[in-house]
Amino acid sequence: MIDPLAKIDSRARLGRNVSVGPWTYIGPDVEIGDDCVIHSHVVLKGPTRIGRDNEIFQFATLGEATPDLKYRGEPTQLVIGDHNRIREGVTIHRGTVQDRGETRIGSHNLIMAYVHIGHDCVIGDHVILVNNASLAGHVVVDDWAFLSGYTLAHQWVNVGAHAFVGAAAYLNQDVPAYVMVAGHPARPRTINKVGLERRGFTAEQIKVVQDAYRTLFRRSLKLEEALAELEADVCHRELLAPLIASIRRSKRGILR
Repeated sequence: MIDPLAKIDSRARLGRNVSVGPWTYIGPDVEIGDDCVIHSHVVLKGPTRIGRDNEIFQFATLGEATPDLKYRGEPTQLVIGDHNRIREGVTIHRGTVQDRGETRIGSHNLIMAYVHIGHDCVIGDHVILVNNASLAGHVVVDDWAFLSGYTLAHQWVNVGAHAFVGAAAYLNQDVPAYVMVAGHPARPRTINKVGLERRGFTAEQIKVVQDAYRTLFRRSLKLEEALAELEADVCHRELLAPLIASIRRSKRGILR
């Protein structure tokens, strides 16, 4: 299962049933979990830890040092979870000591061709990043978010859970959970109704989210006034919690 034309450093650790294609390079301090498939012409550098049942396609480069000019070769890492599909030409850089010291990718993600994930980014679970989406350093993308092709995310931007970003959107501020944004720069349009339906949200739950969206974006309330109304809705506290949290944590401000 290891092609004789692959180059694997003796200090790399491969789990059971790992397949490695020809002309792939796996460097020192790279750990790969069981049942992973690494196609040809892949470059994996460390320190990098990759979980089980991941598939990495040709010409992807994972775990390279960041080009951030503040980086001086300090020990940082890339951590990738389980069951991810990382397509052709993807680049993911390790972290920096100026932040958390690691870039982290969760599980069950689809990262399509030529996506770039910069240093210190955190990607949750069940995220889809479509071709050529580019995330600058320190970007956080929560579970179930969908970033369309050619999305550009500025440093330190957060994208909330179940959010949807339209094609070629430029994110210079945070995207709250459940919200659909589009444009350059991006602006809120509506909620991600189709995504919520696909994930099993009921019609009643979707209506609650729609009403919350109107409170935030359509009633000309100050942000604190709108948040106070949402936080007072004790009947839907659990449903609205991701939306409220994604706004409360914002340091760059939200797209509004």
